[in-house]
Amino acid sequence: MQKFLSENGITTSIKTNNKDCNFNHSIEIELTGEKLTENPKEGYHLSINEKNILIKANSSHGIFNGIQTLIQLARTGSSVEGCTIEDWPAFSWRGYMIDVGRNFVTVQSLKDQIDILAKYKMNVFHFHATEDIAWRIQIARYPQLTYPEHMLRNKGMYYSIGEIKELIQYCKERYITLIPEIDMPGHSAAFTRAMKFDMQSDSGLLVVKDILSEFCDTYDIPYIHIGSDEVKITNKNFIPEVTQLIESKGKKVIGWQPGGNIGDNTIRQMWQENKEFIKANKKLKLIDSRHLYLNHMDPLEAVPTIFYRKINNVDKSDSLNLGGILCLWHDRAVSKEEDLLTMNPVYPGILTFAEKTWQGGGESRWLAKIEENKMDQYQNLINFEKRLLNHKSQYFREKPFPYVAQTQQKWQLFGPYENRGDLSKKFDPELTPGFFEKTPTSLKAVGGTIILRHFWAPAIDAVLPNPKDSTTWYATTQVWSEEESVSKFWVGFNNLGRAQGSDSPPKNEWDHKFSKIWCNNTEVLPPNWLRAGQKGNQEIPLMDEGYEYRVPTLIPLKKGWNTIVIKAPVGTTKSTNWHHPIKWMFTFVQVPND
Repeated sequence: MQKFLSENGITTSIKTNNKDCNFNHSIEIELTGEKLTENPKEGYHLSINEKNILIKANSSHGIFNGIQTLIQLARTGSSVEGCTIEDWPAFSWRGYMIDVGRNFVTVQSLKDQIDILAKYKMNVFHFHATEDIAWRIQIARYPQLTYPEHMLRNKGMYYSIGEIKELIQYCKERYITLIPEIDMPGHSAAFTRAMKFDMQSDSGLLVVKDILSEFCDTYDIPYIHIGSDEVKITNKNFIPEVTQLIESKGKKVIGWQPGGNIGDNTIRQMWQENKEFIKANKKLKLIDSRHLYLNHMDPLEAVPTIFYRKINNVDKSDSLNLGGILCLWHDRAVSKEEDLLTMNPVYPGILTFAEKTWQGGGESRWLAKIEENKMDQYQNLINFEKRLLNHKSQYFREKPFPYVAQTQQKWQLFGPYENRGDLSKKFDPELTPGFFEKTPTSLKAVGGTIILRHFWAPAIDAVLPNPKDSTTWYATTQVWSEEESVSKFWVGFNNLGRAQGSDSPPKNEWDHKFSKIWCNNTEVLPPNWLRAGQKGNQEIPLMDEGYEYRVPTLIPLKKGWNTIVIKAPVGTTKSTNWHHPIKWMFTFVQVPND
């Protein structure tokens, strides 16, 4: 609190007894034995009047949370409106995960992200540190694990014992629990390259036990995540034995679900729906990460889809439903580490997830659309977006924050028109003058990004209630301009997932589906792609394929209303492989000029 005030030009002193205070204005911080909220561990009471600010809590963590709220209310650091707040989180686990195994991230960048977690009262930092591509954590007994020759990307870059201790302490000072993940026995090709044998072999199991013993003895952490997913279990003793070892060291174990043969005492982090498994195992402790992968989300999709989520399918935590962890799995190589924050909606996603896990509630469905017809839900999103953009302008001016206002962007949709696989085929909306004024709307939609069909359909509801292959849809909206001008827009039709090695758009086309856009009957041409037609390759970084990390499209506008028309065809919605998911969508939204 003192540091914040000092940064805003206010000099303060700290007194440990309020009898010593003789000031016209004061901020009082009080730990009390009186139960203030439903959650004594993290809840707080904040009251502000003309002369005094009082933060009371049952724990130092609660005091910390109250201070974060006060700082947000103070904004400029010179004044704050009077109020009384009693506050506590709906969910006890409110986390963020970053994969540093595939793409190394510097300690300073990690600290910057941890600072944001703390500012918005999130309390778990999930540190995914080993992968097929590279093993990123120093193990004193087996230094070969971090030799450059055993890494496929960012060679020789890893975290020393001192740096990991530093990160753990940095998190503790901000009331965040660091959860390290040493992925086993899958995602362990880097281990195999270094040790010359497989993890599930007898020799591999012995080495893994050595590693875990050293790790548990070295670091003051309550949990170890063992991964255990996406692997064929060939040694049925492997996971039970490593689990027993970790538990004997006084640590709790977390594993992915679905995953290997992990025990009932292991906390399950869900990455797929897995409804039947959960119904059959009602005594398991669960963390929700389903449809919470930022690398699969278009930035303008991410905010509403996270905002609408119901974590663990419950309104708030209980003894089994702990909360959720938002994940960043940027599998594809990047040119620079800043791209991880530019190509993925990390900060908009964190702020939205912080609100969702703090307030609880939400929709039982997974949504990739804004539902205007549900007025309470829609108004709540509008209000949240205002707060989100307010925080963007106040706190993220120097940070990547790929999100702009979209809740007032409204569309009329017309279709479907059967194209029989001819994606360039023209239909009435582009052949008949005045079509949109004369023809009833088929559907309405809201947002800067409109997802017609999600590649995880039908698990995720998108705009089209019954999307059909080999059809074309048209959409139109109006843009107002006070004067004749050239304005910036985000325009796109693909949003390549950063987990896949997707192909870049072909030359002279927006995407492989031959989508088009017109402004006042003039076609808006696609960019001159830096790597037009580049075949997907995980080791070739994305450059300008996404609207959020390329120069905005410049479109001439006339004074008054301007008509935008989108053509969005699709052939098959069935992808040939997981690297080429068909996400039938378009993005069009105006970007502020500042």
